[in-house]
Amino acid sequence: MICALLTLLAGMAGPDATAPEGYELVWADEFDGDELDTDRWDHRGLGPRRDGVNTEDSVALDGDGHLVLTTQRVGDEYHTAMIGTQGKFEARFGYFECRVKMQTQVGHWSAFWLQTPDMGKLGDVQRYGAEIDIFEYLARTPELLRFNLHWDGYGEEHKHAGRDIEVEDLDEGFHTIALEWLPDRYVLYYDGEKVHETTEAVSHREQYMILSLEVGEWAGDIAEAELPDSLVVDHVRVYQRK
Repeated sequence: MICALLTLLAGMAGPDATAPEGYELVWADEFDGDELDTDRWDHRGLGPRRDGVNTEDSVALDGDGHLVLTTQRVGDEYHTAMIGTQGKFEARFGYFECRVKMQTQVGHWSAFWLQTPDMGKLGDVQRYGAEIDIFEYLARTPELLRFNLHWDGYGEEHKHAGRDIEVEDLDEGFHTIALEWLPDRYVLYYDGEKVHETTEAVSHREQYMILSLEVGEWAGDIAEAELPDSLVVDHVRVYQRK
């Protein structure tokens, strides 16, 4: 049964799928079809969040193999999108890959991240996990790929570590961004090249994936944006050691 499932997933990943050496595909979404696969994803945080409102209709598939997350103005509100694999898929360690075309406008930021179900618990990051932002992207800084870690909750004990990484052509076309999560470190890749490595706050907790757009001042003034504006995702794949 397990071998059959892995064979099926490998087929879904398409002919361009190349697992890192020593890894095999365990989960994938190529975003084929015309509706979000609710066996893999669920909408997350519906309703007001920061300066926007998460809505189901801000999430769509374009019929050409892409997931499209969109921010748009609706009346006096800015509707935007967030989906996650919470309750559907969690993993501990592995190679988490997303091929994506970034949004173009200021006022909202995109992210591909891992979240722990135990984020509010304090004192043991290995046991309770961390928010692992594989990338955050702001159109106002198009040259920066942002990697961030948050742990020990979001209150007074909150801790953070991260790095802004200069890369080329991030605002042009599709790029593949991936995290190799090992028991002793995180390694970040951009289009197949290692761009960052850290041993800070390494989680040993099973965690789930999130794709999101969020509206807020950190990204600039959303009133200056030409909307609608979208994050386009070609695929998400997860590999683990054989």
